[in-house]
This record gives sequence, C-alpha cells and structure tokens, in this order.
Amino acid sequence: SILSSNLIQIGQPGQSMEKANHTLVNEFVFLKFSNSPQIQMLFFILFLLIYLLSLAANTLILLLVVLDERLHTPMYFFIGNLSLVEIWYTTVTVPKMLANFISTRGVISVPSCIAQYYFFFSLAATELFILTTMAFDRYVAICRPLHYTLLLSPKTCKMLAWICWSLGFLCPMFPSFLLTQISFCTPNQINHFFCDADQIFRLSCTDTYAIQAVGYAFSTVIILGALLFTLLSYAQILATILAMASATARGKAFSTCTAHLSVVTIYFGTLIFMYVRPAVKYESSINKVVAIFYSVITPLLNPLIYTLRNKDVKDALRIIAAQIQGHHPISLET
Repeated sequence: SILSSNLIQIGQPGQSMEKANHTLVNEFVFLKFSNSPQIQMLFFILFLLIYLLSLAANTLILLLVVLDERLHTPMYFFIGNLSLVEIWYTTVTVPKMLANFISTRGVISVPSCIAQYYFFFSLAATELFILTTMAFDRYVAICRPLHYTLLLSPKTCKMLAWICWSLGFLCPMFPSFLLTQISFCTPNQINHFFCDADQIFRLSCTDTYAIQAVGYAFSTVIILGALLFTLLSYAQILATILAMASATARGKAFSTCTAHLSVVTIYFGTLIFMYVRPAVKYESSINKVVAIFYSVITPLLNPLIYTLRNKDVKDALRIIAAQIQGHHPISLET
C-alpha cells in the first residue's frame, strides 16, 4: 500500500461520511512533473545544472565581497548578504526536488514538510528585507550623499543585516507553529516540488480558516510593507535624479539603481502573484511554474544581473582571471 503503516484510520461519531472515509497521514507524496522517466531525467539534469550554477555564482559574489577591499562598501555588503541568502534559499528546496526526479516515489514526512515550509519562507522574508534595505542604501547614496558614510557606517550595516535576518526567521515562526497543531488526511499528494502553504492547507482534515487568515495577513503585511518602503525610496531617488542639471550625472545616478530595480521587480512581482491573495481558493499549475521561477531561476539571475551590470564586480573578476592565468598569488587589494 502507498501509505503502508503510516496511516491511522479515523471515523469518530458525528463526522461526515466524507471525513470518515479519510485517513490521517504522517507523510506526503510529491506528484511528479511527468509520468515519463525520460522527461523526469531531463528535468533532473536541467535543474541540477541551474542549481550548481546558482551555487557557484552566489559563492563567487560572496567571496569577492569578502576578499576585495574595494567592495567593502554598504552596497556590496548587502549584495554579499543577498548571495548568502540565495545559497541557502535554493538549498532548502532544490536538492529534495532533484531527489524526487530520480526516485520512484518522492516522500516527505509531515514534520520535515513543515520544517521546509518554515526555512523556505524565513529565507524568502530575509531576502525581502535585504532588498528593502538595499533600496534605502540607494536612497542615501543618491539623495543624501554627504551623509552616506555616517548613516551607513559598518556598524549600522551590520545592525541592519542582523535585523533583516532576525525578522526573516521570526515572521514565519507563528504560522509554522500553527501548522503543527492540525491533522492531515488522504489524499496525501502534493502537487508541487516543495511544501508550499496552499498545498499544506489542502491536505488538512481540520478547519484551517484561522491559520490561513493569519498566514495571509502575515504575507500581505510583510510583502506590501516592504514594497511600499521600496517604492517610497525610489520615488525620492527619481525626484533627486530628475532635479540634476547634468544628463551625464542623471545617467550615472540611475545606472547605480538598475540592477537592484531589476531584482526587486522580479522578486516582488512573483511574491505578490503567489502570496498576496487567499491561497486555497486558487488551484493552477501556473503556481508551480511561478514558484520555479522565484525559487530556482531568480537565485541564478541575481548574481548575473549584479555581475553583468556592475563595473566593480567585473573588475574584480578580471583581476582574479589575470592572477590565475599569470599563476600569481591572488590578491584583490589595490
């Protein structure tokens, strides 16, 4: 049997016939992307390649920020934090997805599923807060350049990073605790590649209205609050840029924001589509596609965006390449 010893029959007096026919479960089964083993293997190779490239790219950015003294600035400090988040963000879900591609039956226990939910959304919230802080960094750099080193001193940057990480891991804690208090029934199949909130709620055999309301309120306040702060920062930035007399100065100022704007647009757009709405009422395969984009593709795009459009990072990469080709000890200091 697919559930074997992991099922416990329920059928208490007063229950509906539909609930009585359900069974409690302590594990979930991930539905496969395709019934074809060849297509599953193709997906495995594709996502393994994306995952390894993402790890390599984000690790490289992180090392550059740590080793190159020219990158010891607030902007690159937060870029380094963003890369660190991306490394763990993808690792929470992608290895399990890869294992499910090549296994006959992708199974995850209920406690592990809730743990994956907690860490995934903790890291997602942390990334959200870091991107918001980076908008503040751009605001200070362009709108208050004379106060930049004062407002964003190394001590302040470390404090802001600590706040981002702490809030990120605190926000999903209460909804995750509530998930441990509900029971789950058959069918125990998850039509996703990780334990997303709406999928978990669908498998519950108890009333989850209150938990859904709490989770919806948390995600809406966090995402829209961060978006509002980011938009206000960029409104001030835009006003300052337009007030500049020199077209060259305007172009240079705006170019410092384009990479961050690109990342913010992609990340906020997908999060709003997925989570700033009631979860269980929406059942569509498009959700899985969007989830792949923001949880697998975006962590690879972010370092590429910052690398391809950032002169300082490209200069640091050239120095490394020259050092390696010349077989000299690598030193990124100027």
